[in-house]
Amino acid sequence: MHDPSHVMAKVRRSLKRSQPLGVPPVPPPVINEPVARLVSSDIGLPELFAQRASELKMLVETVSIDDLADKLAAFLSEVKTKRVMLTDTPLIKSLGLTVALREQGFDARSWSEITLDDAYDFDAGVTEVDFAVAETGTVVIRHRPEHGRAISLVPFVHVAIVQPKNFVPDLLDLMERLTAEGTGSGVTMISGPSKTADIELNVVTGVHGPNIVKAFILG
Repeated sequence: MHDPSHVMAKVRRSLKRSQPLGVPPVPPPVINEPVARLVSSDIGLPELFAQRASELKMLVETVSIDDLADKLAAFLSEVKTKRVMLTDTPLIKSLGLTVALREQGFDARSWSEITLDDAYDFDAGVTEVDFAVAETGTVVIRHRPEHGRAISLVPFVHVAIVQPKNFVPDLLDLMERLTAEGTGSGVTMISGPSKTADIELNVVTGVHGPNIVKAFILG
């Protein structure tokens, strides 16, 4: 075990000091928050989120709440999905998206109607989100009984519904909100399709998660 006094003596020599400091160093000045952070809360968070998310290969579209069901069905048809699972969360239920997709010919099931094993047989998962981080283009989901984590992690396609109230400027704001509001049984942060570069540094998408991620921003 190293002698602490010996270690500190080496640190002082490296700093060209012969004796310990007699007075604690003056702390740095407090930096104005808009300067310290890359994102200020007074800018267009949905627009910044869309820009950053698109750079990460997430598909982003702003849609009215009245058009959401039709736009969702059109997108799921475009990416050739047939079996869709949806969360039992308040927004999804209040909009009747599960019934709407069934009426348009999809095998749509809510999370309470399936098991975890069943989830592996679905082509797409539709969720709402708890937060959307503008700085990083990331959607954040707190998992709970009505919102199983498999819905956003297992299928080939993940569709996230983002409400205006979900936007936070940056990760500092996100951590403050999670600290205050809790994390549920866990938190998933999604920044575009899943990616890996483990093999010869070649980036491949969809190896261990969705290959396609679409965010519908309600406007």
